Amino acid sequence: MTDTRLVGCGTALATPFTASGQIDERALRGFVDWQLDEGIDFVVPCGSTGEAATMTLAEHRRVVEITVEQVRGRVPVVAGAGSNDTLKAIELSHVMQEAGATHLLHTSPMYNKPPQRGIVAHFTTIADAVRLPIVIYNVPGRTGSNIEAATTLEMAWHPRIVSVKEASGNLPQITDIIRASPAGFTVLSGDDELTLPILALGGDGLISVVSNVVPRLMSELVRFGRECKLQEAQHVHMQLIPWMRAAFIESNPIPVKAALTLMGKFENILRLPLVPLDEAKTPFVRDALRAAGVLS
Repeated sequence: MTDTRLVGCGTALATPFTASGQIDERALRGFVDWQLDEGIDFVVPCGSTGEAATMTLAEHRRVVEITVEQVRGRVPVVAGAGSNDTLKAIELSHVMQEAGATHLLHTSPMYNKPPQRGIVAHFTTIADAVRLPIVIYNVPGRTGSNIEAATTLEMAWHPRIVSVKEASGNLPQITDIIRASPAGFTVLSGDDELTLPILALGGDGLISVVSNVVPRLMSELVRFGRECKLQEAQHVHMQLIPWMRAAFIESNPIPVKAALTLMGKFENILRLPLVPLDEAKTPFVRDALRAAGVLS
């Protein structure tokens, strides 16, 4: 795979677990196959949706290996490799490279909250130490710090930093990145409900949570948006609004796993400190899936 640009709709894959708490390899293989059959453009294992924070290194590697095996080179595999310790992030990046990933997803450091120049140093040090292209993941709600537009644009000139997943919810900031990005650098929405306006501004795609459940529809939404077919994109967006909101009624991926269980894809098993969806909220998720056309 020579083209490192990421465009279109990618799924931030949820990870299935067995009743005994192990990686459910059979379910994961079937899930990856289904995502590709539904037209998803790339997959993102071991991010926050995949509960990577509670995986051992061996489990993290195995999930990526299984994903790579099922993908069989058909689409990019963007492996989560983030850490708030730069040296650990580099070590994990090397493991993900050995597992067969085509790209790496790195968050800004959480908890220690470096200044903007520290964020630049973190990402560029990783990029200098690895061979795979890197996606910056800006998600202040989880990391506690924002990657400013000027910081992203400074890093975008590094030859191995190829995309940003923008989940700040800050449209002016995202607009500034789109407006000034160098050629070959892609801007991906990290917020499902903001995908349509980001595409209208010139964004290149999406790394999606809700596409775990509706990969075909989210792929269509992104394709329509990129092709400037506004009416078609609006139609899909409005159809999916109930699910886009239900997917975050509790912390991600709690509602996603509840939905996938209702669809017969996964067992509804999460790792502590995450717990299954509050039963009182299950009807809200079920109604949203019916509105999306995935449950009768």
